[in-house]
Amino acid sequence: MSETIDHVSDTAFWVAYYRWMETQRPDALFHDPLAGKLVGDRGEKLARLMGIQRAMAWSMALRTYTIDRYILEAIEGGVDCVVNLGAGLDTRPYRLDMKPDFPWIEVDFPHMIDFKTDALKGETPVCRLERIACDLSQDAAREDLLKALNTRGQSILVLTEGVVPYLTNAAVAELARNLNEQSHVTYWLTDYFSPLFNQISARGKMGKQLQKNAPFQFNPGEAPDDWPRFFADLGWQIDQVRFLGEIGRDLGRDLPANWFIRMFMRFAKEEHLRPYRRMNGYVMLKRGYEIVAINA
Repeated sequence: MSETIDHVSDTAFWVAYYRWMETQRPDALFHDPLAGKLVGDRGEKLARLMGIQRAMAWSMALRTYTIDRYILEAIEGGVDCVVNLGAGLDTRPYRLDMKPDFPWIEVDFPHMIDFKTDALKGETPVCRLERIACDLSQDAAREDLLKALNTRGQSILVLTEGVVPYLTNAAVAELARNLNEQSHVTYWLTDYFSPLFNQISARGKMGKQLQKNAPFQFNPGEAPDDWPRFFADLGWQIDQVRFLGEIGRDLGRDLPANWFIRMFMRFAKEEHLRPYRRMNGYVMLKRGYEIVAINA
């Protein structure tokens, strides 16, 4: 395997490495022992290549924690199936508290499905796990798959963790329309990055590395209501939004920074910190048209 990001699917090894790192902490927010088995030494090599390792470890730990909470709450609230599009090396079907008959469906590129299936051979999921190989960039294949998956539950949650940022606006719009056409898809859990985040990340080492073969492309606009308007126009409104910076603060896990930034964060007014705490997070979308202020 290459030690560079040659394809968007390679980012799965980079992300899983940080889940493995979090698992080894004495104060871990979650435990993902299979992540280490999946990434081998490749994840660490990619982490060194991409840089900003302390910030990435912080972000990926809180991202995983946040999505875990969303999913468990949704299941408790009546969701009866999870479809993980672009599942990568996610291992939630092996570690979350779910019933044995709960259906969890993973979809990804054929080579990722083959790798993961082989690597986790002999491991037993806690729920009813199914993996499906599909290139989601192929319109007909994606549409046919989503129609078939619509029959798997009465209230389906679709997860796109670390997927939407790599898609063009047009591709995100098509995915949004396809999901909205499925009568039993009731929730869509996806990434949020503010314009400030995009500006900062594009200047750093990570952004430059991704730009080569896996660039962030989704950019609905710079105005505060452009992100919610984009999805509302396609039939999806914001149900909940959780910002990683605010969750980290509440958990005593503020963004790692140098002494100057730490002093600034200690004494700055909350309104000055808010744009930075709300640079990225995860949004639970539901069917409807309402433009909810995402960064108020």
